[in-house]
Amino acid sequence: MSDPILYTNPMSRGRIARWMLEETGSPYTTQIVPFGPVMKDAEYRSINPMGKVPALQHNDHIITETAAIIAYLADIFPDAKLAPTADERAKYYRWLFFGAGPVEAAVSNHASGFNPTEEQGRFIGYGSYETVMDVLDQALSETPYITGDRFTAADVYVGAQVNFGLGFNTIEKRPSFIAYSQRLLERPALQRATALDDADMAKMKT
Repeated sequence: MSDPILYTNPMSRGRIARWMLEETGSPYTTQIVPFGPVMKDAEYRSINPMGKVPALQHNDHIITETAAIIAYLADIFPDAKLAPTADERAKYYRWLFFGAGPVEAAVSNHASGFNPTEEQGRFIGYGSYETVMDVLDQALSETPYITGDRFTAADVYVGAQVNFGLGFNTIEKRPSFIAYSQRLLERPALQRATALDDADMAKMKT
């Protein structure tokens, strides 16, 4: 089995995928894809037709979409114990896709200045930014991690959303979010991934 190749940019959601790779403890390589023409050219679009990062190449497979990359890595590296147990599976998928769906959409729209009216919220999947924040707050107030007492791959995606939101003031600084973020920031894998991404970002600026 060949090592995964991560196509990424340190100023993108590729940081989430690198964190996940570091959590697996398995070897991988990175290909930095600059924003602009290179990310949109035919060569890279043969990897990801969206012209976006991250993307993961593993053996003969290409995986795009950050949540899918995280779930895939959890499955192919079972020794890392990041995939859910049978009892965790329902919550794992629920919150992983809640992060990739309602949280991602609500926070992005809110940060862009779009907050649906009550009528618009009836046909917009997440309803309202406030509802999403309340639901996430309740979940993170009940258990230390999103699926319960144990860190799983779902925490990589949900946690990255919370960390980013707190850092850039796109989510409210609620006590449950701050406590959750502090737990995640203590993880050695996240610290390693952050250092690697920051080093790559510094190289790009020179």
